[in-house]
Amino acid sequence: MAQGLALFDAALAGSDATCVPVRLDLPVLRAQGEVPPLLRSLIRVRARRAAGAGSATANDLAQRLGRLDEEGRQELVLDLVRGQVARVLGHATGDDVDAGRAFRDLGFDSLTAVELRNRLNTATGLRLPATLVFDYPTVRHLATHLRDELLGTQAEMASAARRSAVVADDPIVIVGMACRYPGGIGSPEDLWQLLTEGTDAVSGFPTNRGWDVESLYHPDPDHPGTTYTRSGGFLHEAGEFDPGFFGMSPREALATDSQQR
Repeated sequence: MAQGLALFDAALAGSDATCVPVRLDLPVLRAQGEVPPLLRSLIRVRARRAAGAGSATANDLAQRLGRLDEEGRQELVLDLVRGQVARVLGHATGDDVDAGRAFRDLGFDSLTAVELRNRLNTATGLRLPATLVFDYPTVRHLATHLRDELLGTQAEMASAARRSAVVADDPIVIVGMACRYPGGIGSPEDLWQLLTEGTDAVSGFPTNRGWDVESLYHPDPDHPGTTYTRSGGFLHEAGEFDPGFFGMSPREALATDSQQR
């Protein structure tokens, strides 16, 4: 009780708008060797990994894969991915991770996606993109991709052979185009018509974003939090954005202006 009241008094005396008093057992947290991301700025631990340990781990993984059959390779990489996912999400073991469930349903967002990518880079020695969990939406899909990246596939080798056979005078064929720009541009034909006719694509502020349009405007350009113009280049159809189609979680879609996507 006394400690709780003391923490309450300290919070009232501070100037922070939001304060969360928490009692941390620092020796126990440091002994774990790996601090949760939320606490890394508060708790420092001594790095235990020696230089080159990541490369050694990746080489060991490649050697182990080379000694296994196809089923064993898949299970090994699947266990690796589930283990790293469990660490990122704070689960006790990889057994708590459903390999068939989408990453967005497991709770991944942009930050945790990058953390998982970094962990897998270290474990595999690969250079993986930050969009990894969006390109391969489940743990099982991602494990299959990593297995193929580590061992190489006949399809990749055939593709490389085809690329090497391309010559400078090969014809270029456009099989499809799509675009979306301000001014109601929803197709390449619309864009071409806008360019040839010199149409002005600038319009007023959209009314389907939940913006307080009247409060946004102020004639003084130095006035904070406002704009001194009533028009711009906007995608008025941005509200039709489908986050599921792009493998994004609803939470991330809400946190990011869909027009930027």
